[in-house]
Amino acid sequence: MSKLTIWGRANSVNVQKVLWCLAELDLPFERIDAGMQYGVTQETHYLAMNPNARVPTLVDGDYALWESNSIMRYLCMAYRPDTPLYPAEPKRRAAVERWLDWTLSTVQPVDRPVFWAMVRTPPEQRDMAVVQRDADAAAQVWRIAEHHLSTRRYMEGDSFSLADIAIGAYARRWLGVEGITRPQQPHLARWLALLGERKGFATHVAPPMS
Repeated sequence: MSKLTIWGRANSVNVQKVLWCLAELDLPFERIDAGMQYGVTQETHYLAMNPNARVPTLVDGDYALWESNSIMRYLCMAYRPDTPLYPAEPKRRAAVERWLDWTLSTVQPVDRPVFWAMVRTPPEQRDMAVVQRDADAAAQVWRIAEHHLSTRRYMEGDSFSLADIAIGAYARRWLGVEGITRPQQPHLARWLALLGERKGFATHVAPPMS
């Protein structure tokens, strides 16, 4: 196999998803800091790989790919085509795909305001009334996962999949942020604890948020 390189800072949730996926697939890689305080993403050589100017970007030999969920799909198909992370059977794969889409279309928009306010904004600059309003909106989205997990071990039954990686990285932020009021979500908490037993999660997602 060619050398796999991931461009992106380790505290990016979307980079974390890809790193966790690489760990689950037991694929060696190199990571290069990019984004936020590291810059790079607006440089000409980076834009040639990723015109979206965000992280992560995967480089596999002479092939470059951006968008975290697309990168995870590619890694499974290119290097571990038989992996249960991304099942081949159409209905099972479609179910996993649904959650990958849901993460970006529905979870990410409600995650960002709360996370940035409570983790990346100094306390004296926070408007806690606005933050709690945003947290209440996020809680309504997380109710969907809470209800879904009330009848299954993982997001798609008994098998761990890319759906768990994609949603789990965001769930760590949702349940890990302090200073907001959120409803009790025991099924979500049980599932996140289960994910926490996985080495890839412990290494790439569990470290202190920043």
